[in-house]
Amino acid sequence: MPYFLRLFVLTAIAFLLAVSAHADLSGVERVTQELVPPPFLPKHDQVAKGKPKVVQIRLVIEEKEIDIGNDATVQAMTFGGSVPGPLIVVHQNDYVEVTLVNPKTNTFLHNIDFHAATGALGGGALTHVSPGQQAILRFKATKAGVFVYHCAPGGTMVPFHVISGMNGAIMVLPRDGLKDDQGQPVQYDRAYYIGEQDFYVPKDTHGKYKRYNSTAEAMGETLEVMKTLTPTHVVFNGAVGALTGENAMTAKVGEKVLFIHSQANRDTRPHLIGGHGDLVWDGGSFASPPTKDLETWFVAGGAASAALYHFQQPGIYAYVNHNLIEAFLLGAAAHVKVEGEWDDDLMKQVQEPDTIP
Repeated sequence: MPYFLRLFVLTAIAFLLAVSAHADLSGVERVTQELVPPPFLPKHDQVAKGKPKVVQIRLVIEEKEIDIGNDATVQAMTFGGSVPGPLIVVHQNDYVEVTLVNPKTNTFLHNIDFHAATGALGGGALTHVSPGQQAILRFKATKAGVFVYHCAPGGTMVPFHVISGMNGAIMVLPRDGLKDDQGQPVQYDRAYYIGEQDFYVPKDTHGKYKRYNSTAEAMGETLEVMKTLTPTHVVFNGAVGALTGENAMTAKVGEKVLFIHSQANRDTRPHLIGGHGDLVWDGGSFASPPTKDLETWFVAGGAASAALYHFQQPGIYAYVNHNLIEAFLLGAAAHVKVEGEWDDDLMKQVQEPDTIP
């Protein structure tokens, strides 16, 4: 069966299933969540207040050129204009109502697949929007954890849209908040969202990265580089150095910081140099007790994770993908600037470097 016919059949089936049962949400409170660019999170309560709500969000798809560093640009496809797309935060059993907008100035058909959703290809079968269209999807967030969302229009377009930047994450908090390994409540003072992205940028005969006028123009050669499974860039939040220098994440000694990390396409292994994962929710699941005191944790391709660390020393911490080739040569590195007083009991330089007698 041809791809587009198969897509039509799947969409029709999903639509019939969708209209077969009607949920009466007339008495459910509606709130609008204002999304913000990563690494920041929208305003939210760590413990839910009241009954489940309908959380309304608006995601506008942007196709645009971005500078990813090391003299390379990408004709990116994005949710909300950023790579990754903005983090959505709700509570378990809330309803997520997404208005997905594909402006007429775009070129491609898009949709959205929520790994947190149940049915219809994660909502992907119900959200196909051509340029100039919008669709509204509502799903119930029944699973607590952190989950990837991404564009999945079908066939080769699925990996092409994902490696062009079209992915993000949603955090579904337990209604009574996070719990530690003993089942006791735990809260964070700050939270950051790191979206790891692999890019595949073609080069010319002189070894320089090629630049294109549109995503459609870039597609053919990008697909060929993509098939090698060897990225030219592996970056955090869309570009080499996007979370360093003036854009570094910040914290203070004594604060507990939650790091949410997603990778929609490849396995990765976050590590905080000089720190630890005090509590790590493996696979992003908040339904299971977190693992304690990890040096490095694993995030499978197509997944997200959450790790909490209590900062005890000031200074610059490097947050990296501990495939160190990807961290230091391809760009998968970030910094956390921590303010506070140094504790000699935890670490002290006993002797400065000197000539060996």
